[in-house]
Amino acid sequence: MKIHFTVIYTLLLSIFLAACQPNDYPEAITATPHDLSFSQLPSRWDEALPLGNGMVGALLWQKGKNLRLSLDRADLWDLRPMENLDSEKMKFHWVYEQWKNNNYREVQQQFDVPYDKSPAPSKIPAGALEFDIQALGEVASVQLHLKEAISEIHWKNGAKMLSFVHATEPIGWFYFEGAKVSPEIIAPAYSLEGEAGETNPVEGQDLRRLGYPKGKITKGENSLVYEQEGWGGFRYQVTTRWQKTEKGILGCWSIHSEYPQWEKQDTALEATEVAMNGGFSSAWQSHRQWWKHFWSKSSIELPDKILEKQWYREIYKFGSAARQGAPPISLQAVWTADNGKLPPWKGDFHHDLNTQLSYWPAYSGNHLEEEQGFIDWLWKHRNTFKEYTKNYFETNGLNVPGVTTLEGQPMGGWIQYSFGPTVSAWLAQHFYWHWRYSMDPVFLEEKAYPWLKEVAIHFDELSVKEEQGMRKLPISSSPEIHDNSREAWFGQTTNFDLALIRWTFDKAAELATELGKEKEARKWKAILAEWPELDIDPESGLTFAPEHPYESSHRHFSHLMGFHPLGLVDWSNGAKDREIIRKTLNNLEEKGSDWWVGYSFSWLGNLKARAMDGEGAAKALKTFAKSFCLPNSFHVNGDQSGKGFSKFTYRPFTLEGNFAFASGIQEMLIQSHSGVVRLFPAIPADWQEVAFEQLRAQGAFVISARKQAGKVVKVEIQVEKGGVLILQNPFDGEFKTEGLDSGQVQQKGERLEIETKAGMKITLKQL
Repeated sequence: MKIHFTVIYTLLLSIFLAACQPNDYPEAITATPHDLSFSQLPSRWDEALPLGNGMVGALLWQKGKNLRLSLDRADLWDLRPMENLDSEKMKFHWVYEQWKNNNYREVQQQFDVPYDKSPAPSKIPAGALEFDIQALGEVASVQLHLKEAISEIHWKNGAKMLSFVHATEPIGWFYFEGAKVSPEIIAPAYSLEGEAGETNPVEGQDLRRLGYPKGKITKGENSLVYEQEGWGGFRYQVTTRWQKTEKGILGCWSIHSEYPQWEKQDTALEATEVAMNGGFSSAWQSHRQWWKHFWSKSSIELPDKILEKQWYREIYKFGSAARQGAPPISLQAVWTADNGKLPPWKGDFHHDLNTQLSYWPAYSGNHLEEEQGFIDWLWKHRNTFKEYTKNYFETNGLNVPGVTTLEGQPMGGWIQYSFGPTVSAWLAQHFYWHWRYSMDPVFLEEKAYPWLKEVAIHFDELSVKEEQGMRKLPISSSPEIHDNSREAWFGQTTNFDLALIRWTFDKAAELATELGKEKEARKWKAILAEWPELDIDPESGLTFAPEHPYESSHRHFSHLMGFHPLGLVDWSNGAKDREIIRKTLNNLEEKGSDWWVGYSFSWLGNLKARAMDGEGAAKALKTFAKSFCLPNSFHVNGDQSGKGFSKFTYRPFTLEGNFAFASGIQEMLIQSHSGVVRLFPAIPADWQEVAFEQLRAQGAFVISARKQAGKVVKVEIQVEKGGVLILQNPFDGEFKTEGLDSGQVQQKGERLEIETKAGMKITLKQL
């Protein structure tokens, strides 16, 4: 029997197309009250619908008459070194000498000015896909479905469009039904004609200043490939493929980046071919499954729907921006500016607040899997950090530049913070938290304690002793007080640096003891005793430094580090600490919010929650959500409401305020930092109906709780590692237990002490 080759080819092609075509538009997309919903497409890149998976991302919006997908990849970086940092002046002791001799302009010219003037190193954009949608007419609805991380557009003529970035693959998908519009690739403005202007790093440098050659776009029958060369052998490729279906157009896109020294990976051309062969339906199902697992990790129910909605949107963005195997969350993560400029502050990694706040919600939010990417990146580049520490501070041990590139190299900038002496300590808190929330003994021994130990060695060698035998730093700062002036250096150790140093030695001793390293624990305790206590003003509470109280409004609450997030001063410590906390927060608010930005209100929400002030926490967080976020929920630093919450009204988009907001909500619902688990510790009095599912407490306990008619009625506890759980008794009156034997729970005053074993599931119910 003979079968003509054309018949075989046609049969195979039909099978291939059947696999690739969705045939049934996924009507089962789950809408929730928290989704982003609009009646028209956003008209600005920073108001676009955000899609991402930690490595690649997209912003969906309308530019002119076209639908635009602004594409991004986390490792698209111009990594040319800052030439001014290759200098004999690159020494902490040189900076100290210039400060001491009142010759500080030399320091500013050497370190601060080049960051502002140089366009690189910097995060860079990838380009965009555009679709001509003029023929489709008026839009009926635009939605971003958070539960399944997919955008959906409906036109009044019946046409539809879906778009998502696959949860685990570097692939984005688009599917039009009722329209056959093919994409065009739009290259970034690296090589436009005309002279490039010089602007400041907040507004973004002109892309043309990078000096890249014009990229090449190659057109196939149903494909486009854009290839761009950058600096130092860097290149990247953007590819899109598509095909016509019975009902419209189906396609995908990908981005590939490479440096000569990087490990080789599939190109975007290869990745899109594999994706199209696998088919839309298969990709959609695996994508949905990942997000289903992600959302199963935790959830909340609040009577305040503004706060509840904002929390879900922040957790969605966290799931879109954080992933193990991807770089950490930078200032804009996978949503680099698409406005012909470099991103605000070069889209870099700021470690004087921004990266730290971005991971706050991961811990009690039960998303340690995504947080692991931050830990992995820090650990991967520890030798780079140690080399920097040896060269600049001339100490052993480990510190981290306060402003870094993708590969952990310093970038300069305001030197008090870009080369701050205690940066690695705030980052060490993430190692400590990962241990405390996971109780992973291997992580403790191999990463958490080694990191803290190296930081402690650095502090030990950097410090000097005064005549009284107490230690201090030669000079110290408090981000970002007095900006980058000479006065930003203090002759006495600031409360910011001091809190981080005291915390480091205390936790190094704790972890050494946990590992049975008693000699090392005694050493860290002895050094801790040689550092002074935090400076307290009798009227205003925590100060910046001795004789430097908080006297005027400022965005960065660096003097409050000892209270939150470090917990050296804590509500649980009793009356003395509570009085310090009250005075400090009262003074903070009395000085006003004129020069606060969005993240200031998010941080205040966390501070208020730690002070057991539910009303204050809810108020601060609601101000953030309503006044410092764009309609797509992006935090833009300045007050957008016109209500005068801040004199900053600009709109550079950064993410740390968003994620600190989510952490603030979680602090209202559960706290465990003091060793005692408290449920609903800081909620407003009128929150009578409130619940959460699977928030995580230190000790590796995953807890769900519900409050009805103002009373806790049920608590469920999943025990991962075992040990004694100390729980502040949440019940009014008697309660019953399930999953415990007699004697495993003891009531001691206002606390319950519960003996647990790994794998236990415990339920407590109000009688």
